[in-house]
Amino acid sequence: MNNRPDQTVITQANRIALLLPSLEGGGAERSMLNLAAGLVSRGRQVELILCKGKGSLMDQVPEGVSVVILDTTPGIAARALLALRHPLDALAMLRPILLAKKNPPEVSRIPAIRRYLQQQKPDALLSALTYANLAALWAAGSSSCATPVIVSERIALWTSCHAPNNVRKWRWRYAPQLVRRIYPRASAVVTVSQHAADELTDKIGLQHARILPLNNPVVDDRLRRLAAEPLDHAWFADGSSPVILSAGRLTEQKDFRTLLSAFALVRAKRAARLVILGEGRLRDDLNQQANTLGIEGDIDFPGFVDNPFKYMNRASAFVLPSLYEGLPGVLIQAMACGCPLVSTNSPGGSADILQQGTYGELVKVGDAEDMARGILAQLENPTPREQLLSRAEDFSVEGAVDKYLALLDLVASETAGHQ
Repeated sequence: MNNRPDQTVITQANRIALLLPSLEGGGAERSMLNLAAGLVSRGRQVELILCKGKGSLMDQVPEGVSVVILDTTPGIAARALLALRHPLDALAMLRPILLAKKNPPEVSRIPAIRRYLQQQKPDALLSALTYANLAALWAAGSSSCATPVIVSERIALWTSCHAPNNVRKWRWRYAPQLVRRIYPRASAVVTVSQHAADELTDKIGLQHARILPLNNPVVDDRLRRLAAEPLDHAWFADGSSPVILSAGRLTEQKDFRTLLSAFALVRAKRAARLVILGEGRLRDDLNQQANTLGIEGDIDFPGFVDNPFKYMNRASAFVLPSLYEGLPGVLIQAMACGCPLVSTNSPGGSADILQQGTYGELVKVGDAEDMARGILAQLENPTPREQLLSRAEDFSVEGAVDKYLALLDLVASETAGHQ
């Protein structure tokens, strides 16, 4: 066994690299930052590797976590290098990467990831999101470093790739065949729900001995502290109409169109208001829909907010109208704030979080009438706050860090044993 000169035997992953495309404000990014903080609190050295040094969460990198921004290799050169170093994968990567109109930004960082692994030699690399996962495996496969790579799939991938807004894009239409071919090279494949794991095996055909559903690290003292902060919004004042809350990117996946239609039905039966946190390219379309429905006076789009938890802590109900998800962290966050819940029974982990409706209303995807029914049910007979807070502890940062550390240590020691 060839041990590293600075370490006799690797029995645990002391130096851990976390790879993300960026720190745009999504659930995957928030959960990885929570994980990074938890790993540092356990005495591990953590480097956050970013393909792009941008995003609304850049100022929320935990103390003690160092950040590495990867250099970019020009698009044509990056594709050529990828094809040359992995010729057996060239056919699978032809349409989603080599002939794509736009080069995936993760592909342009593969040479930089490769250099990072060769120079820094972390004990383990954990990546998140599909193309970052593929980039990590290609980079590791062409480097002289034996760093084990764990990939983390954050969505119900098959459903996502076949969604109407994605299926026409080569990047996603042909992603399943890349995943089926490349993911077996990972030391482990982590998913955020059993449904997401089942899609990888049953729908995509991935064959891997170690596919593990692990809960996201979501709930911690910071979330609770932020939830208690004061909220300066007139609609949440005592004695005002109940406020229904939702949050997420204003994109097709989140299906806020159905939520607006459902809210119009609720509003026809009782006084209520709707606040949707988040930004996205559908903002103008949603505003126009609200005007058409005649409910514009009872809807507010505050945009992206640094602290959504203080809204969740005071809302009368939280609604997740998504067409599909992985394990929606925002639903867990609202639960941890004691907010009554309504969610579509969409592909992903929503049903798991709510335990098939025990902890909130599960409604049909894209069905405004059923969503309105669920909202009215929670406004009239909300799930007890104590039950929600107790269930949310199943998604604590501490518990998730325990499981991730066990996996990281396992693959690090296995890799060292094979050198």
